[in-house]
Amino acid sequence: MIDMNKNPRKILIVKPSSLGDVVHSLPFLNAMKTCFPEAEIHWVVARGLEGLLDGNPMIERLWVINKDAWKKLDNAKNTVTEIRNLFKGLKKEKFDLVIDLQGLLRSGIITKSTGAPVRIGFHEAREGSRFFYTHKVKGGKDIHAVDRYLKIASVLGCNISHVSFPFPPEYSSTFNSQLFTFNLPKNMPFLSPEHDGNQKMASGKVRELASRLPVQSVIVGSKADRDIADLIVSLSEGNAVSLAGKTSLKELITVIRKAKFVISNDSGPMHIAAALGIPVYAIFGPTDPRRTGPYGKGHTIITAEEPCAPCFKKTCDDVKCLERLSVDKVFEIVKSNEHM
Repeated sequence: MIDMNKNPRKILIVKPSSLGDVVHSLPFLNAMKTCFPEAEIHWVVARGLEGLLDGNPMIERLWVINKDAWKKLDNAKNTVTEIRNLFKGLKKEKFDLVIDLQGLLRSGIITKSTGAPVRIGFHEAREGSRFFYTHKVKGGKDIHAVDRYLKIASVLGCNISHVSFPFPPEYSSTFNSQLFTFNLPKNMPFLSPEHDGNQKMASGKVRELASRLPVQSVIVGSKADRDIADLIVSLSEGNAVSLAGKTSLKELITVIRKAKFVISNDSGPMHIAAALGIPVYAIFGPTDPRRTGPYGKGHTIITAEEPCAPCFKKTCDDVKCLERLSVDKVFEIVKSNEHM
């Protein structure tokens, strides 16, 4: 147990990315705000993901960082200015407690820059970030990310028996009234083929799956997924519509709320759906569903049951853990659960 002496007045959560990881951090936010209702909670988040947190009544302020631009040498001057201003602004806030849920060098430096008297991170944090903490918590590896993050709330004396995902209030009625322009079907299943690298299910299989579903499905994803989503729609014999790249993150949450069920790779939309209580059929290959699977009850994990999986590799010459997963298997599992 970490003794704070007194309840913290200001708390900073450092969890810039990714989309699924930020979703998994929401129960931690809920536990902290319930435990310390008078505290101001701030959050450091990556640009592009702020829509997941913006407008949340539990968060006093978002600190949005352009971390992807920080990697570009031609943007070095702007990066130095942004980091200097970030450090100056964070230190001025005089946080009592800072929690680094990311556990990387960048997030560790951000945590240290606050000058907070209590800086907590995981004992297993990577890239030397744990040396920037005043307190380290053993999170473990073969544990779901949600439960791992909640371990820090627990050592701060918070009750973690109730897990809740506090999304921002549902998007405006104006957007809801505009949903008809997308020609969305009722009781719609969602397909989310998005993800980088090895975790993406082949577009041909998604197309075949979409064409076999007895109702029209909706393809969701980011702008980067627009081309593959349009290809799936064109090959699905009119049995799919695409919203990939057509919604903001806030709008995507609103749309997913209306899904009957979701079939997805290990992706951000999958984690949003699970957090909203939408039944998920999660297709896993190189990643481990014990750590990053859909959280909660009522979800189904689908794998090819290859002995090499999970391998956690970002690149692989033979992604048999996904290539050998047949559309027939996915279709029959969904059908057997009476979601069609």
